[in-house]
Parts: sequence; structure tokens; C-alpha cells
Amino acid sequence: MRTLKSQPFVSMVLVAINVIVFIICHFTDDLLYDLGVLDLYSVMVDKEYGRIIWSTFLHSGMNHLFNNMLILFFMGSMIEKEVGHLGYGLLYFLSGIGGNLLSLWAKMKNHEIAVSLGASGAIFGLDGVLLALVLFSGRQMENVTPLRVGIMIAYSLYSGFTSKNVDNAAHMGGLITGFAIMGIICIWQRRKRERREGM
Repeated sequence: MRTLKSQPFVSMVLVAINVIVFIICHFTDDLLYDLGVLDLYSVMVDKEYGRIIWSTFLHSGMNHLFNNMLILFFMGSMIEKEVGHLGYGLLYFLSGIGGNLLSLWAKMKNHEIAVSLGASGAIFGLDGVLLALVLFSGRQMENVTPLRVGIMIAYSLYSGFTSKNVDNAAHMGGLITGFAIMGIICIWQRRKRERREGM
């Protein structure tokens, strides 16, 4: 019997929250979208900084939600088992924030008025976390190799850049954030372990 520690309950909770929010959005028209989508004016002028997080729980349609939640659950469960519940939750939200901050910067630089929403930035952050784990942790993960993760990331980025109405800056920002944070943690843990073994 699997212990509570091995259960991916943070991934399940995140999926459940996204689904519940989507259902609420269906019955409240544009109310939650108006309050939560990421746009430059609301954040920079009205100082509604909460949108940097709230927008990650909003999705434009059933396909958008389904694709993100499918990846979130299966990849998230794998990463949650490796880094623990708290670490996984922090990495997820920090990746989402990093993605949205880069998205805001790109909107400002390009004078864009488009809005953004969705968990994709945070999910790309999980891609970055997974890549850092297989490159730097020194641990073996079943059926996970740097090549496979690299191909998955390359395909995801390609799909984004060849599609319309996709916030690629959020994807890149999440990917970089997740990879950078997990990479630093892995390198620090390995050096700490090596020092302990060398004593």
C-alpha cells in the first residue's frame, strides 16, 4: 500500500481547483475572467498584482483546460514524488509567476494589449524542473532521460510558436524559472552530499 507521502495530492488538488474554477466561469459569464486575466494595464497601472497568480487558474475553453490538466497531473505526479509535496507546490507557483512576469515584460516591450490566461507557464516550469532533475540531481528516474525531456520541451515550444493566440513568453518564462530554481537546488544538494561523503 502506497504511503500518504507518495500520493500526488498536490497535483490532484491543483487539477481539482482548475476544474472547479472553469465550471464556475461557465456559470458566471465573464466575471472571473474580468477579475483574473493577465493584462498589462490592470497589473502595472491598477496594481492588481494578484492577477499574476489568479490568471494561472483560468482557461479559455475545454480543450485548453483538458490539455493543461492532463500534463499537470501525469508530469506533476512524477515530479511531486521526486521533490516532495511542499517543494513541488512552490516550484509550480514560482514557475507560474516567473512565466507571467516575462509575459508582462514582453507585452510592455511590444506594446501589446492582449490578455493572457492558463496554467501553461507553470506547466512549462515543470518541464524545466524535470530537465534539471535528470541533468543535475544524479538520481535515476524510470523512463526519463535528458534526450526524452529535451524532445518533449522542443516539441511543446514548437507547437506554441506555430500556433495562434499563444503566450510564448509565459511558456519561456515558466520553463526558465523552473529549470533555474531546480538546477540550483540540485547542484547545491549534490555538493552538500559530496562534502559529507568526503569527510
